[in-house]
Amino acid sequence: MGFAVLGFALVLVASAAVAPPISNTALSDTEGETIVGVQSTTTKGRVAVLDTRGRERWDYGNAVSYHDVSRLPNGSVLASFAARGYRDCGRYESPCVRTGVRIIDPTPEPHVVFEWSFPVRTSLNSEVHDAEFLPSGELLIADMDGERVFTVARNGTITWQWNASEFYDAPPDPTKTDWLHINDVDRIGEGRYLVSVRNANQLVVVERGKGVVEVINENRDPTVLNNQHNPQWLAEDAVLVADSENDRVVELHREGGEWRVAWQARGAGGIAFDWPRDADRLPNGNTLVTDSRNNRVVELNESGTMVWSARVPTVPYEADRVPGEYPAGAPYDSEGDLGERTTKLPVFSYLLASARHVVELPYWLAGWHLAVGSVASVTFLAGLGLFVTGTEKRAE
Repeated sequence: MGFAVLGFALVLVASAAVAPPISNTALSDTEGETIVGVQSTTTKGRVAVLDTRGRERWDYGNAVSYHDVSRLPNGSVLASFAARGYRDCGRYESPCVRTGVRIIDPTPEPHVVFEWSFPVRTSLNSEVHDAEFLPSGELLIADMDGERVFTVARNGTITWQWNASEFYDAPPDPTKTDWLHINDVDRIGEGRYLVSVRNANQLVVVERGKGVVEVINENRDPTVLNNQHNPQWLAEDAVLVADSENDRVVELHREGGEWRVAWQARGAGGIAFDWPRDADRLPNGNTLVTDSRNNRVVELNESGTMVWSARVPTVPYEADRVPGEYPAGAPYDSEGDLGERTTKLPVFSYLLASARHVVELPYWLAGWHLAVGSVASVTFLAGLGLFVTGTEKRAE
């Protein structure tokens, strides 16, 4: 029975020894900082700013979670967040959670210079995941709590709003359930916004005064998009998406009125993606990916070769390479299906994925490790039971 436990231990040691490095800055030819919004599950959320070698220049926490982050022209950082301990709670009991946006100034020490937020029932599935400044100076916000997209002036006045209930069948109170999980909105033209509706496996284009004018993945096919995050509009007929539950980054092109997969990457640097939640086409033509459960941000080129990566514990959500997400780099011309597919065991891979939301685990740990460990445990317990039974019989 001891051999089973020893064998499993050796499997873990060997897996760790042969695993590719999570960070690889030796190949870096990047310029500018990388800003990361860390959602976190094992520590508090934070904004982390990395230099070209993946080292942290500064970070700022004081929140349950951070999501979308972007560098502003004056060097400060706009970040969407959720935090506990507020006394101004509206219809909710105090203290409560509030979610919204912060502007963080890194000098002389990182500190908040502006905050706009509103109270929510819980920090789970109610956070503002995305926000950006419009040319008008208004903030464009994706509100996951009320399942809406709206603009707000700096004085807090809401100046325009699109409710998802105008297009989707709504429950009695969207704030009491994780209905659509609207997690991203990008301005892609004058009064024209790309919205990620995660739980519907859809992207929609919303225009002011018209509502939804286009739907990507109309039949909600999970092989096209599955609980996606952070789409980036590359051109009128091309969009890049972190296709999270399919563990890939995918570029969709519109051909003959249909959106089809034109390019996809399932991993980089010998490590398969695990729940990627952001993908940005950089001006240099590479793609920057936030590989959430692998706790890394990685840059790869069109052929899938990793050119830069950095470890970012724990559970990074989104990364922004200065000067920003837009203007986006060009769509890819070549077709590709890059990186190894992960083999998921029905029960064990699900248990492992669930555990990663609670505790930081080695990136190389896979579902089959749990399966082997379970067999070793059963073998050990069975052997122990036989040993105890045999000892009792000899004592009679």
